[in-house]
Amino acid sequence: MPLDLGTEVKRHAADLLERRRWFHAHPELAFQEVQTSGMIADHLESWGYAVERGVATTGVLATLSGGRDGRHVLVRADMDGLPLREDSSLPFKSTHDGVMHACGHDVHMAIALTAAQVLAAGREQLAGTVRFAFQPAEEVAGGARPMVEAGALEGIDRVVGLHVWAGLPSGSLSIRSGPMMASADWFTLRIEGKGGHGAEPHRGVDPVVIAAAVVTALQTLVSRETAPIAPVVLTLGTIRGGTAHNIIASDVTIEGTLRTFDSVLRQELLRRIEELAQGVAQAMRGRARFTLQSGAPPVVNNEQIARLVDEVARQVVGPQGVIPFEPLMVGEDVAYFLEQRPGCFFLLGGAPDGPAVVHHTADFRIDEGCLVVGLKVLTAAILRLAEP
Repeated sequence: MPLDLGTEVKRHAADLLERRRWFHAHPELAFQEVQTSGMIADHLESWGYAVERGVATTGVLATLSGGRDGRHVLVRADMDGLPLREDSSLPFKSTHDGVMHACGHDVHMAIALTAAQVLAAGREQLAGTVRFAFQPAEEVAGGARPMVEAGALEGIDRVVGLHVWAGLPSGSLSIRSGPMMASADWFTLRIEGKGGHGAEPHRGVDPVVIAAAVVTALQTLVSRETAPIAPVVLTLGTIRGGTAHNIIASDVTIEGTLRTFDSVLRQELLRRIEELAQGVAQAMRGRARFTLQSGAPPVVNNEQIARLVDEVARQVVGPQGVIPFEPLMVGEDVAYFLEQRPGCFFLLGGAPDGPAVVHHTADFRIDEGCLVVGLKVLTAAILRLAEP
């Protein structure tokens, strides 16, 4: 008998809500998700999954083989919270002061964990094999790569995952092929000059003036060296230097981020940032030191897998529930999974009533009505992707 997904989702709706609220009340920072991963692993073991704990420090891998042949599907969910003090009157607000689920990872975990429970109940009807990867440290782009290196994708054919998004109507879905989210690199430029007295600038080399020239020059990398139709963001977020109004500083530090959907363009622009900063600084008798902190590559969905997930979503919520949405310039390290295997990472609308909310803020919240929709679509997508 085929798995009655509607009945199973209704049966576990209360568990789904309870889990989301438990996760929300007990957030943990990157690579510190000990209580979170322990709770997840305990549940998965009790349902018959083969569980690996401590993957990439605090990650969990859980594998379940179905009752008939099929494909091997990996489901990824991130676990870490953010260093924010929650501004909320929710009865299940964070109990860990200064830590909060402000990006929806509590939602992702609750949906994925409950999907695992539903699939375990219908194991004999499941085709192929499903593996759940509960990943640490997405917020610092540090958890996905070590999970992949630890073998999370061994034997896997396809990958699927979701992200709740407060900018979409609650219960809606957005699925697209191709670029979904941007690469996200951040860098530091240390501009070095020669300190001196503010009254005698000719005896020094002013790094503030050099930094100003570097900031201006870097803008041309997007406006004059990149094709106008190529989405690129180059933001310089901080500039620090100097100690007093009458002292020429010895150095100035600039910090910035580069984001794009094109991996080749990404590498070229990172090279040019360093080259241009060093050239400007040298021309003005100083020097520039470039330090790169590589983030995740672009999130790119496979066309075939995205089409299958889109078909499933339309069957579950109807055509009106699937809405177009432009790619996002935010980064997501699920990209490391999607680099290695074809897959689809899609958005679940979670906009609450009232004023708009923004991810990564202390008053972030979602409409819990989206949970059941996410569970239905994710579980149905897993079942479809696992078919031979």
